[in-house]
Amino acid sequence: MNRYHSPRRSSSSAPAGPIVAFLLIACFGLLFVTGCSKSISGPEATPDEDETFTADDIARFRALNDKSDQPPVMAEGETASTASTAPTAALPARTASGTTSAVAVNPELRKLYDQLRALSSGKGGNVFRVTNAFLNVRSQPSVNAPYVARLNQGDLVSLDEFVNASWAKIALPGGQHGYVANRYLSKLTTEEKLKDEQKAFEGQYFVNFAFVNVRTGPQTGSEKIGEIPGQAFVRPLGIDKGWARVPLADKQGYVSMEFLSSFQPNFLVRQDKFTLPILHYSASDSATLATLSLHLARLKQDGVKFLTMRSFFDTLQAQEGRDVRISPRSVILAVSGITSQNVKRISDVLSAAGVSATLFVQTDQVGLSGISEKMLLTLQANGYDIQSGGHMGDDLRTLTTDQTKLELEQSRTILEQMTHKTVFAVVYPQGGANDRILQQAAEAGYLFGIGSAPDKVFGRDQFLRLPSYTITSGMTADDVLMLTK
Repeated sequence: MNRYHSPRRSSSSAPAGPIVAFLLIACFGLLFVTGCSKSISGPEATPDEDETFTADDIARFRALNDKSDQPPVMAEGETASTASTAPTAALPARTASGTTSAVAVNPELRKLYDQLRALSSGKGGNVFRVTNAFLNVRSQPSVNAPYVARLNQGDLVSLDEFVNASWAKIALPGGQHGYVANRYLSKLTTEEKLKDEQKAFEGQYFVNFAFVNVRTGPQTGSEKIGEIPGQAFVRPLGIDKGWARVPLADKQGYVSMEFLSSFQPNFLVRQDKFTLPILHYSASDSATLATLSLHLARLKQDGVKFLTMRSFFDTLQAQEGRDVRISPRSVILAVSGITSQNVKRISDVLSAAGVSATLFVQTDQVGLSGISEKMLLTLQANGYDIQSGGHMGDDLRTLTTDQTKLELEQSRTILEQMTHKTVFAVVYPQGGANDRILQQAAEAGYLFGIGSAPDKVFGRDQFLRLPSYTITSGMTADDVLMLTK
C-alpha cells in the first residue's frame, strides 16, 4: 500500500523548510474535521520520525471534505436562534484545493473582546463610553451644528465638561474638541465606586422646562429679575418650601422647584472583580471522571449554581448595557481531555446530574473516527458549551510563534465551522501560558484562556489567563465544595 508522509513537527525553534510548512498546514486544513489521529511507531518522537497516512486515510479525508459542503446535520431542537448574541466570526474559507484555512477574527468581535477585558476603574475621572450604535460629534452644542466626527458604540471619550443637561464637551484625538448628546454617554464605574461617583453630582439641578423665571422672593407674585434657559444647570444655595435660592449674575433670586430636576449622568456599573471558581476536570483520567457524579451531587445539595463559559460571556455582554450580576455561589464546570471513547460517558454523567458544562475539545480528536460533527451538534443541542482545547495538545510555551498561531487559529476555526457558533475560550494544554501565549491567544480570536493557577477571584484584566482548580481523583466531594466557599 502506498503511504503518505509528512515530517513530524520539530521542537526546535528554527523555521521549517517550505515543503514541511506546506504539509503541516495541509495536515491542519485537510484533517480538521477528521481528527488527524497520530499514528506514531517506535519510541517517543524525534525530529526524524514521521507521521504516516495511508491512501485509505487520504480517501476518507477527501470524502469528508466533499460532505462538508452539504448543509450541516442539526440535532433536534437546534435552531439558528440558539446561537450566541455576540457578533460571529466568518466561517472558514474553502480554498481551490478543498482545504479549509483559518479565518481572521471579525473586527467587531475583536473590539468587543477588548471592551469586555477593559477595567471599569483606573481610566481617569472623566472617561465615558458611547452607548448608542453611533454618536455624531458636533462643532457646537446644537443638533443643527455641523458634525466634526462620528463615534461608534463602545468608544471611550474624555469628557471636558457637561455644558448643560443635554450636551457635553469632549476631547478628540489631535487636540480637537466637540459636542455630543449626554444621553448617549455613560460613565464606567464599579459598584464599590458608584456612591462616590453619584455624590459628586449631589445638589446639582437643571431647568426641565423651556425656561424658569427668577424672582426677588419665594412667591409667584414677586418681581421677576431674570430667567434661566431650559437644560441649564442650577446649584441652589438653599431650598425651602418648594423654592430654591439661586445665584444670578451678582445677585440672588428664587425659582420654583417645580421647574427643576436633579442631574445625574448615566452610569454603567460593571464588575471589575469576580469570585467565580472554575472547576477543571480532565476526562483523560478515568479515576477523576468516576468521581465527577459524586462531586456534582454534593455541590447541588449545597446550592451551588453551575455556569458555562458561554453563559458567563452572555452576562458580561449584558453588563455593557445594564446592571446584571452573577448569582452568588456560582461555579463554572470545565471538562477537557474529551475523546470519542469517553464523550458519551461524560454526557451521561452530566445529564444524570442535570448540570451544564463547558467541554473543551482538542480538535485532533475530531473526525470520522473520532468526535464527529453530529456528536458536537448533539452535545450543543443538549445544553453543553463547546470551546477549544487546542489542536494537538502540546504545551504552547514549547512551540514557535508560528506553530502556536496555527494551533490556536485552526482549533477555533475547526470548531466554529462544525458548531456554527463563535468559539471564544481556550484551555491552555498542560496549563502552559506566558505573556507571549496570552498575546497570541488574543490575536487568534479568544476572549478567555483557562490557566492552572489555583484561585477563584480574578479581574477583567485576567480574562486571557483565568485561574482554575484542577480536580483530581484524590479529592473528595467536600474538598471540592470547600473550593466554592
